[in-house]
Amino acid sequence: MISNVQLRLQFLVLLWGFTGVFGKLVTMSALPMVWYRVLIAAVVVFIYMKFKKTSLEISKKELLTLLGIGGIVGLHWFSFYLSIKLSNVSIALSTLSMGALFSSILEPIFFKRKINILEVLLSVIVSACVIVIFNATPEYKLGIFIGVICSLLSALFAVLNSKYTKSIKPTKVTLYEMIGGVITLSVVMIAFQPEGILEVINISWQNFGWLLLLGVVFTALAQIESVDLLKHVSSFTLMLNVNLEPVYGIILASLIFGDSEHMTPVFYIATTVMILSILVNGILKVKFFK
Repeated sequence: MISNVQLRLQFLVLLWGFTGVFGKLVTMSALPMVWYRVLIAAVVVFIYMKFKKTSLEISKKELLTLLGIGGIVGLHWFSFYLSIKLSNVSIALSTLSMGALFSSILEPIFFKRKINILEVLLSVIVSACVIVIFNATPEYKLGIFIGVICSLLSALFAVLNSKYTKSIKPTKVTLYEMIGGVITLSVVMIAFQPEGILEVINISWQNFGWLLLLGVVFTALAQIESVDLLKHVSSFTLMLNVNLEPVYGIILASLIFGDSEHMTPVFYIATTVMILSILVNGILKVKFFK
């Protein structure tokens, strides 16, 4: 029987599966787009916490930790949408599958445990699949490279959240992480893409509508849920389930955007092998290495 936690995990992954679609619906460049996403999410969570009369108090150490993790979250989302802009939704989502691979490497470092032989095998298979995808779609090589960075950042913030946020309320974690994301992306925009400030100021109503939906439902709600789930499952388990995100996302993108998302058979074969290997690894890990 499917547990409540498993149902919540799949609902979360379904929400995240939709987020790639916004990369094409929103016509802004990636950096100002993500800046709005984290800002809207921060405002929504703040209003929710004030409505629920939830305390905003937090220690200085916890504040700095959450702001730092939030910066990583912001850069992760920036690299995700940049990958979409440079390639397409399918490419960005397929490379995101490497998150479980990076998580399997980072968890032993942060939690001081031995690397599992299954994880080593997983690393070889996933790396081979990404190389195949790279060779099958050389025109998207920059998008693939950015997508790999995106997956590394996703694993990093999942592991950090798992290690440092178990004693902090999910809403509080989300609020300060989103603020950290706004601060980090603001610095990046001012330093490296000042023209993005004009996009922020001159945003169209259509783009703002899509970003409002993205920020409220697919960011604030999803982020609170993901932090809360990390109190019940490991970051590896979370990243393992996230590997179903490409399945949802690629199907949705193909249905909505049609031909621009259609890839070669080699791409779909490599992506399928990569996702299946990660899922099988997770099943074997739970069964034999509890």
